[in-house]
Amino acid sequence: MSNTTSNSRSTGSLTDVGPGRWTLDAAGTSVRIQHKTFWGLVNVKGVFTKVSGEGEVLAGGGAHGSITIDAASLDTKNAKRDKHLRSADLFDVDKHPSIVFTATGVTPAGNGTAQVTGELTVLGVSQALSFTAEASEVAADAVTLTAEVPVDRKEFGMTWNQANMLKPLTFVTIAARFTRQSA
Repeated sequence: MSNTTSNSRSTGSLTDVGPGRWTLDAAGTSVRIQHKTFWGLVNVKGVFTKVSGEGEVLAGGGAHGSITIDAASLDTKNAKRDKHLRSADLFDVDKHPSIVFTATGVTPAGNGTAQVTGELTVLGVSQALSFTAEASEVAADAVTLTAEVPVDRKEFGMTWNQANMLKPLTFVTIAARFTRQSA
């Protein structure tokens, strides 16, 4: 999968983040998708409204964790389209209610960025995924990492494509805000 970095500015150094357990701040996190359809003429945008997650920063600055997305929470502002996206043609939320990204490694890479490696699971299919994220917030008790990641839906078995209307790549833009757990 391709690597893409967002254009946010860092407010601190990721190497200064201390070790400990962290929880995803759902209210401060957004997971958005953008997908070209109608032969590239229309850009469908949506947001997943229910996300959760956790992570751990290790001594030395590395981290790992996971983000779970409620697949049925996708909102594109079009009820008919959303119903179809939730159907067995695409996300099949009755059989696969969650989309999960498990970060096996988050390593500060300098200039307010982190190299993220892990595994994305959609429709029960897991694929390796790596990308560069930027720290748009770094504080003693909060860190926000942002990234735009292209994902090929066909790699997860999402092959529905009436009249060849859908492009293969979906762009996922995530701003994941984590807060330090109290001791």
